[in-house]
Amino acid sequence: MKIKILALSAVLALCLSGVAFAGSVEVKGSTTVLPLMQKAAEAFMAANKGVNVSISGGGSSEGIKAIIDGTCDIAMASRDIKDKEAEAATANGRTPKQFLVAYDCIVPIVHPGNKVKNLTVAQLQDIYAGKITNWKDLGGDAGQIVVISRDTSSGTYDCWENKVMHAGDKKERVFPGALLQASNGAVVQAVSKNKLAIGYIGLGYLNKEIQQVSVNNVMGSATSALDKTYPISRGLNLYTPGEPKGDAKGLVDFMLSPAGQKLADETGFVPLKK
Repeated sequence: MKIKILALSAVLALCLSGVAFAGSVEVKGSTTVLPLMQKAAEAFMAANKGVNVSISGGGSSEGIKAIIDGTCDIAMASRDIKDKEAEAATANGRTPKQFLVAYDCIVPIVHPGNKVKNLTVAQLQDIYAGKITNWKDLGGDAGQIVVISRDTSSGTYDCWENKVMHAGDKKERVFPGALLQASNGAVVQAVSKNKLAIGYIGLGYLNKEIQQVSVNNVMGSATSALDKTYPISRGLNLYTPGEPKGDAKGLVDFMLSPAGQKLADETGFVPLKK
């Protein structure tokens, strides 16, 4: 019921703005940002009957590649664009414009039956590097750890690599035995079905089928993301090929409006102002 009320308020906010849109908007990229943009698109289209917003995932890298190639109007990315990507887009006449729309925490998850409730960044690094291989070494029941990771095209993977695998003075790599998944949802499904598994996802994908693990004794949340006490937090972005115009601008503006930020909160992410 809360989601319906929120969506209705979003629609009213758009209607009262007096701005009319008609056309289509192609949105591609991050599976983390995907559920937020789906809700935003639904509200935006409800208020602007002539607009069609098409959204697809595939990962942050795929979204940014679409900006470079000119095959989307808006890219969703759970990481910052890389210099070489920005240069490639600019060379094609599409100078990327970044819009920060929310914050997120990347949280380790385990099966609800797992006794381990907290891990340090160093322990996570060693698990994903294949150096810690048994739950008994972390205070859990004996059993071989099944490591679930994201594929390298994912912005979630990129953040995990920078803030966990490259934490401190080390630069570890996710070991080849990790099982790679193409989306947050796939990680949730894999971990929920395996009592020995560990994975990592964005806040918006937490549910009762999995158990969140704190990091350095800090639980990932809206508060810890904004006060920067949680060590694995990040910004969620939209990118456009230059200054957005028309329907694309309308959708970006909506995401940055109070109504759009309420949707970010409702989806499980952290609004720019809490």
